[in-house]
Amino acid sequence: MDAAISSRYVKDASFYKKFALLAIPIILQNIITQAVNLADNVMVSNLGEIVLDGVYATNVVSTFVGQIIHGIAPAMIVLAAQYWGKDDRESVKKIVSIGIKLCFICTAAISLLMITIPAQMLSIFNSNPEVIAAGVPYARIMGFGYLFFCISNVLISAMRCVESVRIGMIDSILALVINVTLNYLLIYGNFGFPALGVVGAALATVIARFAECVLMIWFVFFHDKRLGMKLSDVFGKSDPQLTSDFFRYGLPVFIGSITWGINLSVQGMIVGRFDINSIAAYSIASTVFSILTVGAYGSATASSIVIGKAVGNGDMTIVKQYARTLQLIFVGVGIITGSLIWFSRPLVLALYSYMGELEALTFKYADQFLRVLAVCSVGTSYQMSVNTGIVRAGGDTKFVLINDLIFVWCVVLPSAAISAFVLQMPTWVTVACLKCDQILKCIVAFIKVNRWRWMKKLTR
Repeated sequence: MDAAISSRYVKDASFYKKFALLAIPIILQNIITQAVNLADNVMVSNLGEIVLDGVYATNVVSTFVGQIIHGIAPAMIVLAAQYWGKDDRESVKKIVSIGIKLCFICTAAISLLMITIPAQMLSIFNSNPEVIAAGVPYARIMGFGYLFFCISNVLISAMRCVESVRIGMIDSILALVINVTLNYLLIYGNFGFPALGVVGAALATVIARFAECVLMIWFVFFHDKRLGMKLSDVFGKSDPQLTSDFFRYGLPVFIGSITWGINLSVQGMIVGRFDINSIAAYSIASTVFSILTVGAYGSATASSIVIGKAVGNGDMTIVKQYARTLQLIFVGVGIITGSLIWFSRPLVLALYSYMGELEALTFKYADQFLRVLAVCSVGTSYQMSVNTGIVRAGGDTKFVLINDLIFVWCVVLPSAAISAFVLQMPTWVTVACLKCDQILKCIVAFIKVNRWRWMKKLTR
């Protein structure tokens, strides 16, 4: 056996190069995508805590929509990446078309609710009538953008299935430039544009989402030759056998993502019962957390492509070697991420202080929350990447679902509810309870991945 293969860890430089070429564009794309949310968050903060809280309530719904998309897209990648490893392009196209249809149907339902009954939707996450009234105009307009966001993200994931990741980064750059520019023009009324406040922020985001959707449709269906999809592939009849496989292997992934979306929504309900300063502070901290943890999510996505393709090829010795090496990478990414969050706190708070009119107590709470999230991000990088980037992509799609169900309903939400409503602990303690699973799951993830029972070929 070749020495490079017999080693427990990958020594071939080409592996690290390939992983970097996959991960870096995905990380950059995620940074840019989150920067769109940061642009809204920072610029809207100038309108005060009430408006910022209204935007946060809307973003809880947006996060749930994102979880739907991020449930269907990984389910698509798990199956399609293995077929790509077998060089079966036609099956990959059929799987992608199934994912597009399913994602569109699910997202359309929530869009309709946000457009028609935004006040009722926001009241789930905040009981303050002023906050709801401030958030309704933003929520109704944002409802139109969900479908654009859905289509563009599924198409980006389709390209990831075939190891084409740069277009996602380019698409997100386009969205960021449009969003920030229109925010500057429409929120404050610069250069003769009307000062629309929070409505301007929503319009800027929806227009940016529309632009990135158009670019992805053009690229995937009219430009890309790697996968070679056509519109007829989407509107044609689905393959019954692959549809069955998609639901068989993808349904646990989808349900797991929906479960996580419900978890985040319930967390939003708990946070929504905080005082106004704490809600605004959590909005700041969670936005920063989302941006600075993109390295972990990018590494997980790149790993799912690498592991899925390797399992599809059928060489389980290589798969084990990849898994050991990737675990070390995940730990390193987590340490870097946690350090960035911890040491960037003064800069972040200074940015919001410069742009906004927020109270000193809001900044105090935001600093506390960022300290908690800095510690938790190390666990997030390891356990999330192992579970979704290795175990799930390797074929064991049910484990992550069961793991999440246990931790969400037996640990996270009960402890946070007791902290907030029974013991009435400081808000940073409740936030720590909401994120405690990110550390605890590391133990389970380490045991699971190193037992090697997750490697399963899903292709026919």
